[in-house]
Amino acid sequence: MGRPEKSKAREMKPPPHVLFPIGNAGGRDRSLRRAVGSSKAAAESASEIDVQYLGIIDVDVGVRRCPTCLNATYQTRCECGAFTEPVTFCPSCSRDLRNGTTCPKCNRQGVSHRIQSIDLRKVYQQALIRLDETARFDRFKGVLGLISKNKTPEPIEKGVLRAKHEIFVFKDGTCRYDLTDLPTTHFTPREISVPTSKLRDLGYDVTNDDDVVELAPQDIILSHDCGEWLVRVSNFIDDLLVKYYRQPPYYEAKTKEDLIGSLVIGLAPHTSAGVLGRVIGFTPASAGFAHPFFHASKRRNCDGDEDCVMLLLDGLLNFSLSYLPDRRGGKMDAPLVLTTRIDPKEIDAEAHNLDIIDRYPLEFYRATLVFEDPKRVRIATVASRLGTDAEYTGFGFTHQSSSISLGPLNSTYKVLESMMDKMETQLELARRIRAVDQRDVAERVIKTHFLPDLIGNLRAFSRQKVRCVKCNYKVRRPPISGNCPKCGGKIVLTVHEGTVTKYMARSIQIANEYGVSKYTRQRLMLLEMSVNSLFESDASKQMGLVDFM
Repeated sequence: MGRPEKSKAREMKPPPHVLFPIGNAGGRDRSLRRAVGSSKAAAESASEIDVQYLGIIDVDVGVRRCPTCLNATYQTRCECGAFTEPVTFCPSCSRDLRNGTTCPKCNRQGVSHRIQSIDLRKVYQQALIRLDETARFDRFKGVLGLISKNKTPEPIEKGVLRAKHEIFVFKDGTCRYDLTDLPTTHFTPREISVPTSKLRDLGYDVTNDDDVVELAPQDIILSHDCGEWLVRVSNFIDDLLVKYYRQPPYYEAKTKEDLIGSLVIGLAPHTSAGVLGRVIGFTPASAGFAHPFFHASKRRNCDGDEDCVMLLLDGLLNFSLSYLPDRRGGKMDAPLVLTTRIDPKEIDAEAHNLDIIDRYPLEFYRATLVFEDPKRVRIATVASRLGTDAEYTGFGFTHQSSSISLGPLNSTYKVLESMMDKMETQLELARRIRAVDQRDVAERVIKTHFLPDLIGNLRAFSRQKVRCVKCNYKVRRPPISGNCPKCGGKIVLTVHEGTVTKYMARSIQIANEYGVSKYTRQRLMLLEMSVNSLFESDASKQMGLVDFM
């Protein structure tokens, strides 16, 4: 089952506007407007809560101290204007561990956070005043809690401005947009919707809209939807500069075309090094076009991989190590360093195998007839130019195209909604293609997708917690009272029977219809027995002596 094209903003679940903890006070959707604490007025008017009803909340947040006025706070900047510092103390005896990280009395590791009471109403009102904003946003969401080492929250002002511009924040404080990687070395101004005059300003030697232009290694072409989203992010950053940092605006973008020439950071998952890129145009395809060097520098080989982009100024202003999770792998997928200039010698060797000729020689075609070893066929590649003045430019291509976006703008996989529709379409395609073994396709779908899903969901059902529908509080076992121990709300399961059994019947049907291996069919049978033993009641069955023999 192939990976679909992607063009979508990166969002956590549920998506927050600010990395500010509000605990269970904000309900399931983490709404700051619902974080009412113990306010009686809010309880009487829960359907329409305004900022005046926001109350005091108790959340686990960092403990910091101002080195100038010695004021204790959770904020990174004191009211006097000085930057605060984390305070390390013993979690048992509260001893100040300024000179060490382990308590000499309790022998416990020091921490820099504790449960603190925050007057959210006051904090929110002060933020609106400082920003000169009067709107109260219906959708303004924080996070349940912080997972960084010192539990440092973002300034709530940033969340106000993100809510204003309808964008969400990722775990490191940045706003990201995910795109499927597609490689290209050439383009025409017409197919990326950019005037030739603008391209000349960017350094390209181009005259007509249909001129074929060689793409610079760090220039990128983004989807139209990504461009519209980046406009909203740029407006947020300009507001942040003017209203929070008291600086002049930077982007002043009204349309996505205003962002042509802007710098972005490209970052791949599971890595910690971003690559500097420049936006030069937009495509209707749900993907991001860039030079193979650019993709390879992110440690990607363009086989359907997905990366993100973020505006450079967003990374410089809002990214912080203080927000990253304090756990294994917490610093992955974060721009800890930035590559400003790609060195072809240092990128993945797959990009060195890119051929750079404008036509294949006759010897190449003759070699294909005798199945010659590819290494014995001499074709000029990037590797032959490494370390020379021609390692970046002068690449050729063998086949002309009327548009780099001429193919499907969205794959069928992405258009189809349900997993069953995707699977049926794939099996139907396997039936039509003579070169494909449809039995093998069916078996692979069952073994690599449905079986792991069924087993995982069955395990999750047996180990699940229960939650309150009112405050979303979760407990390991249902309380005897049947109600939430915190607010008295209704307790429900977090994993349901339908989640476990949704693929069971169809998997068995496919296994029988396509004649998959006996081993796979027996695995499904045993799994079905386990599911039935869990959900079917034995009380309705009349048993006889034979059942015990």
